[in-house]
Amino acid sequence: MSEIRKIAAILVSDVVGYSRLAGADEDRTLSRLRGLRSDLIDPAIAAHHGRIVKRTGDGSIVEFRSVVDAVRCAIEVQNAMIERNAGVPEDRRILFRIGIHLGDVVEESDGDLMGDGVNIAARLEGIAEPGAICLSEDAYRQVSGRLDMEVTDLGSTQLKNIARPIRAYSLRVGLPAQVKPATQSTPLEPKKRSMLAPLVVGIVALVVLVGGTWYLLAGFHPAPVVATAPAPAATAHLSLVVLPFTNLSGDPSQDYFADGVTENLTTDLSRIRDSFVIARNTAFTYKGKNVDAKEIGRELGVRYVLEGSVQRDQGRLRVNVQLIDAQSGAHIWADRFEEDLADLFKLQDEVVARLANSLGNELVKAEARGDRRIANLDAFDLTMRGRALNFEFLRRPTRENNVATRALFEQALAINPEDAGALAGDARTYMIDWSYDWTSTDVDYDAKIVGQANRSIAIDPNDPVPYYVKTLYLSVAPDRAAEGQRAADAGLALNPNSALLHFASGVINIQVGMFAEGKSDVLHAIQLSPRDPNLGLWLNVLASSDIGLGHFDDAINESNRAIDAGNRTFYEYTNLATAYAMTNRVDEAKAAVVEALKLNPKLTVKFMTERYSKTRAFAEGLRKAGLREQ
Repeated sequence: MSEIRKIAAILVSDVVGYSRLAGADEDRTLSRLRGLRSDLIDPAIAAHHGRIVKRTGDGSIVEFRSVVDAVRCAIEVQNAMIERNAGVPEDRRILFRIGIHLGDVVEESDGDLMGDGVNIAARLEGIAEPGAICLSEDAYRQVSGRLDMEVTDLGSTQLKNIARPIRAYSLRVGLPAQVKPATQSTPLEPKKRSMLAPLVVGIVALVVLVGGTWYLLAGFHPAPVVATAPAPAATAHLSLVVLPFTNLSGDPSQDYFADGVTENLTTDLSRIRDSFVIARNTAFTYKGKNVDAKEIGRELGVRYVLEGSVQRDQGRLRVNVQLIDAQSGAHIWADRFEEDLADLFKLQDEVVARLANSLGNELVKAEARGDRRIANLDAFDLTMRGRALNFEFLRRPTRENNVATRALFEQALAINPEDAGALAGDARTYMIDWSYDWTSTDVDYDAKIVGQANRSIAIDPNDPVPYYVKTLYLSVAPDRAAEGQRAADAGLALNPNSALLHFASGVINIQVGMFAEGKSDVLHAIQLSPRDPNLGLWLNVLASSDIGLGHFDDAINESNRAIDAGNRTFYEYTNLATAYAMTNRVDEAKAAVVEALKLNPKLTVKFMTERYSKTRAFAEGLRKAGLREQ
């Protein structure tokens, strides 16, 4: 049996008092654990580049590329559990213990890991306090200068069945740093800096990882595994999240307007070169919640939080905005803008320009919109309503929702045929029809999708949506994949932080057989927007890439996670059927085909391989699962 010896960061987690919880109410406990895995734990692992080695009943063993990734994932999960347990009786709370170690492991041919690296992580988990993270000294060295939470030096600890004592450190999530361990290997408390210092030192760093270039995030920065002493605290990079602006108009029906301002500001800030901006969909999961900026920074891995409010009063618009350092909680920059509503784009440009100037000369300013103005306020209003309804479609993907969304965009186009946002939104509704097989023979989909997307780009080349629409449509149009890739590349050149476009690029790569590259693209989209409403779809496309790579067990896991996340379409079930069939689980494969046919009775092998995947394994698996040929 072939095996590989390597250094890896290993995370082991377990539920505190699982037997007691299951004994009290087994069904409820199992249901809550499945929910946590599908919408919190597994997405967090994927976003931080982890690989689930095995499930251990109520726990997991996970391998990461670096300790940095492992710790960030652990913090995200433990922080989220604090919120989820709020209001839950103490005897029914689900609490995790987590142990992390950097050490030598042996990878078996089936992907399983063995050795001291795994054993030590498991024993560290056993001594961790409920809700805490326990690190070995080897792991702690990699992140010791970058933790803004309470750290306790547990000293040299004899772990069960481990020959030598291990020095351990306990990280208590949710409590700010108070006292650093007094050891020679731990850096002294950093000197106080000017509040403006992090803005002037926004220097870019790039790291080349398997087949692609990734931007480093703020907060934690990976150190080489061979390091024997902690590195100095890394320079902060421009990573931020724009929180949903508060609607101060006193009219809840105007929420969509504040949301539209937030979305457009997010897009504009994403154009600042070498920035890392959390996608709109993840940012909006914080809407209406009173969450501390430092907590958000830790959860999303960003250095800055931008928040504000919008007050729309007749023909005037007032915007208050402030920038917060998520590491210290300090307010770095604040400003107020007031303009005539007709000058909304000018208002957004002012916010972005002032913010870019504050971040120093090292950063390239956002591209100016010039003197373009909203041509018609009624059309603009309808377009923003359509966008709001389009995001609602992601939660409830029905044909009726899509038709209602299209009606708003087409009303906007009737008023102003040159409304770029309405053109892109309308094209997207037709692309959705095409994807879900809700097509009509009297519609020219090429004109409705590519034609309208091109018109939108000609009017406003900076909006990622029309590039995304074109890319997805062309990915399945016969012999047009190269054209689709050019569309994705053009959009990413203007907006390198678009999660939508990284996902679309992944779809194209998978369609042309570049499965590893496609998987990397989709994982990058998840990193940019880890709580995105599209997550179910993205997980399903990951399953497609793993089918192409021959990783059928991973594909089964990802398809089930996509279904658990609420993305229940025939595409999820055909991927599941394929993966089951290719692992000789034919009965389960046939059951998945039955579910797929309930959602689309017209499904055939010919349709699925022409529209979704041309891989040999996909066709072979569907045939084994019993789907008719044509």
